[in-house]
Amino acid sequence: MTDLNLSAVKQNMLTQTIEDKAWFDEPIAQHLAGMLLIARMLELDSSTLIAIEHLTSKETLAKLTERLGEEPARLIKGFQALDSTRTKAASGQAESLRKMLLAFSQDLRVVFIYLVARLQTLRWVTKEKLPVEESWAQELLEIDATLANRLGVWQIKWEMEDLAFRIVNPVAYKEIASLLDSKRVVRQRFVEDIVGKIQNELFVNRISAEVYGRPKHIYSIFRKMQGKHIDFSHLYDVSAVRVIVDDVKDCYTSLGIFHHLWQPLSKEFDDYIARPKPNGYQSLHTVVKDVDEVPFEIQIRTQAMHHQAEYGVAAHWKYKEGNSNPSHGPTSSHSSKGTISAAEEYERKVAWARQLIAWKEDAWDQLKGQAIDEQVYALTPLGRVIAIDPHSTPLDFAYAVHTNIGHRCRGAKVDGVMVTLDTVLHSGQTVEIITVKEGGPSRDWLSPDKGYLASHRARSKVKAWFNAIDAQAERDPKVHAKEAKEEKEPVIEPTPIVDLMIKPSRKKKDSGDVLVVGVDSLLTQLSKCCRPVPPDEINGFITRGRGISIHRSDCQTLKQLMLRAPERIIKSAWSESTSSNSIFSAEIALMAVDRHGLLRDISEVFSKLRINVVGVNTLSSKGMASMQFSIEIHSLDEITQAMKQLNSVKGVTSAQRK
Repeated sequence: MTDLNLSAVKQNMLTQTIEDKAWFDEPIAQHLAGMLLIARMLELDSSTLIAIEHLTSKETLAKLTERLGEEPARLIKGFQALDSTRTKAASGQAESLRKMLLAFSQDLRVVFIYLVARLQTLRWVTKEKLPVEESWAQELLEIDATLANRLGVWQIKWEMEDLAFRIVNPVAYKEIASLLDSKRVVRQRFVEDIVGKIQNELFVNRISAEVYGRPKHIYSIFRKMQGKHIDFSHLYDVSAVRVIVDDVKDCYTSLGIFHHLWQPLSKEFDDYIARPKPNGYQSLHTVVKDVDEVPFEIQIRTQAMHHQAEYGVAAHWKYKEGNSNPSHGPTSSHSSKGTISAAEEYERKVAWARQLIAWKEDAWDQLKGQAIDEQVYALTPLGRVIAIDPHSTPLDFAYAVHTNIGHRCRGAKVDGVMVTLDTVLHSGQTVEIITVKEGGPSRDWLSPDKGYLASHRARSKVKAWFNAIDAQAERDPKVHAKEAKEEKEPVIEPTPIVDLMIKPSRKKKDSGDVLVVGVDSLLTQLSKCCRPVPPDEINGFITRGRGISIHRSDCQTLKQLMLRAPERIIKSAWSESTSSNSIFSAEIALMAVDRHGLLRDISEVFSKLRINVVGVNTLSSKGMASMQFSIEIHSLDEITQAMKQLNSVKGVTSAQRK
């Protein structure tokens, strides 16, 4: 088993951080100026604006505080730490990343600065028509735009969704844009005219109301079409107006006024006041057409209904995120009568923050020092986000990753520095666990005075270990002699937490028994450029977003990658026992004198060896045939036998593995 060069992984993370901070070649001064425009649009406070102006400063916290003041200094350092942690985190864990971002700082203004920075980068990429990876834009949709929605920052959400969607699915974006036979500015004016007419009619009828509306943006239209499985012609709420009145009587009176003023579509009326949704949502929804036959939606509700929809259990942000799991908060046990679960508490705090942000007055003063989520979010060396309880230690972290890792834990590094096992962890830290190959927990870990474990979950696992030992000891007293010996033996041969084997897949053709030292359940894939097969000598290359790509050591592509990014090469080896059921893809390139019956004779070779041919590509020119066969094999020996027999076929001049 080979050793993991952890420094290579860390160097790779550093490289990614530097590249990401280049902001796609946007001049830094221009980037910060663009951020300031967005921040002023959001009406962020003066301390946040000052922080944005000096966001790239490398000064210490003390010097920044002396020069700019305490609040701007803390915001700058908070953003820099959050941005660095976000860069280290691996993709494919959207909800964990959203919660980590909210929990990372005691001041939500740091999260706002982060969102503003992401939007400005997206604006720059769109304006300059720069080529970017689709996965980058997809993360903006899944993580950043959704986070803005969770906080009720509509201006960022709508713009970020449309611009990112344009990158992710340009065909659908252009199709919907063309179907919207008017630009957003025109549609906005249409909504403003409707709002004005409604306000006038309600004033005449002495109904006090708050009226506002907006044209739906392209991505929300796409989501609606996908969710309801309808085409654009059946979408009637491209523009929508909301009317908030004092009581239920005014809801129905207003509905009558609107149906008298415009032609209603009877099939598009829903009374959620008389028949609330299962989550308690209440409102009247109706679709009407104006004199030009243009449909638009009107929602009518009371202030109490609106508050419930935005901040209660029927919260709009949860519905819009489309998560089938009603809990968006930390994992917790089911709440009993009279208690509030961690998930419910998380949602309550999100709603509270949304309400303060919507009011704007005093929002930032009240949000200071108020954590949305009490959970701590730390990272594994390869960027997996692990949620742990407040005051948790590296031991708690180890048990959160896997029970056996917790049992075998003997040491830890936090951000590359060795620490004691009772060290309290904080959000954003990278934790590397040192384990022994065999062994179990110590009874000292259960001592509350020693402070090794803070989480009930971890303590339960340690207790379960010793309960099992005690139960076995009743049957065999020799067990307790054994336990004492294990606790007194010195720690030997420490191995990283991630010294685990990737188990073989027996379903996919392009996966096998690859052992990549230092990879904790990380996706591995056999590269198609060289198609390695056991027992080929192999190496891995850490890709961005696709796990580790496995190459033959003599692969020309790998050699180029080693020259370009040597820090991303990771030592790899096949597992000691390769499964006979594993299937590998390979290719054979063959040159031969073209003749009648050549392909038949070659096919007989594959047939006799029971090798499955999945693809053939032939080209004949000037009496010579160039052939390429894609085959499925179980071992390198099969391809060796195939090439030996193919070279003996009449007319074949060469048969080589590609």
